[in-house]
Amino acid sequence: MSEKNLNFDQPVERRGTHSLKYDFAEERGRKKDILPLWVADMDFKTSSFVQEALIRQAEHGIYGYTESDQEYYDAVSSWMECRHGWKIDKEWITKTPGIVFALAMAVKAYTEPGDYILIQDPVYYPFREVIESNDRKVAANILICKEDGSYAIDFEDFERQIVEKGVKLFLFCSPHNPVSRVWTREEVERLGDICLKHQVIIVSDEIHADFVFEGKHQVLVDLKDEYKDITVTCTSPGKTFNLAGLQISNIIIPNASLRKEFQHQVTAAGYSQVGAPGIFALIAAYTQGEEWYQAMKQYVKSNIDFLHTWMAEHLPQIKVTKTEGTYLVWMDFRALGLSDKELKELIEDKAEVWLDGGAIFGESGSGFERINVACQRATLVEALDRIEKAVKEKVHG
Repeated sequence: MSEKNLNFDQPVERRGTHSLKYDFAEERGRKKDILPLWVADMDFKTSSFVQEALIRQAEHGIYGYTESDQEYYDAVSSWMECRHGWKIDKEWITKTPGIVFALAMAVKAYTEPGDYILIQDPVYYPFREVIESNDRKVAANILICKEDGSYAIDFEDFERQIVEKGVKLFLFCSPHNPVSRVWTREEVERLGDICLKHQVIIVSDEIHADFVFEGKHQVLVDLKDEYKDITVTCTSPGKTFNLAGLQISNIIIPNASLRKEFQHQVTAAGYSQVGAPGIFALIAAYTQGEEWYQAMKQYVKSNIDFLHTWMAEHLPQIKVTKTEGTYLVWMDFRALGLSDKELKELIEDKAEVWLDGGAIFGESGSGFERINVACQRATLVEALDRIEKAVKEKVHG
């Protein structure tokens, strides 16, 4: 059997499918036909092997309680070892419907109301939401935006925040969303060592680990044996194979005590088995999806390269952050001198393109926009043309 879904230029009509990205613009205050390149899912059909596995499950006709067996654990373990050189044990894995859910469970498991939890702004906005909505406080270690537009960690401030605010938990984004950094081993170990020194638990969100274009993804927990006692690693095929709607994530916790506390909160939330489609999809993706994954990754990389070149030629005043990982590109519009409200009006009302405004990722994201390039090239070109026209009309009146 060969892979069928390898034509990533082929448009796929997503409207009328209850798509969050395409069908709910008006409900979210945007124009009905706005071009959406915001939420992080892909406009590509997933691997045909995943489709076929789901069809077989649907045709069976019984959708009762389902549990994962050895086939599931073997699929997860094999993917992690082959892709990242990380050997995991079956008992380390707890399944959740998503990583944001897992972040919330970790907040409840390892902290108390009023505690400070450390994040690195600008960062994926649910990090802040799961902290504040659970009556905890945000300690923000602001990433350093260097003159060339790349980002670095302020390690002195990182440790100072921990000491001064009594931080017990650090939510780590690796690779980083939205600034697309693929952290080096030296950077990750420095963070890990600081947390180890102060006994700060790390929840490492590694959902974008399969999208690395420069450098190598560092599985934090696997760098030193000591990290196993303080680290919760969040993984999922959701981004890699475009399965977010099937709601399956693998939360990997080597330390038995941390795992027990985490599982207690999952149980307390009333959650038990993941949905059957997620299990079947994960197994098919991790065991048969390699050809699709490699082709998709190459296509996404070509879109990233295209965007960087196009922006440099057409809108050089808009600085594009070097994209080392993820399929999300971080763009700096600050040279236009617009407020966040004015920038939103320019992009959404004038250009009629829906991006994620940088301010939602934290104050340090003000003046930036995040664009999702996991779409057909024609869609990307259309979005960039619209943005160019709106910017030039704004600049030249």
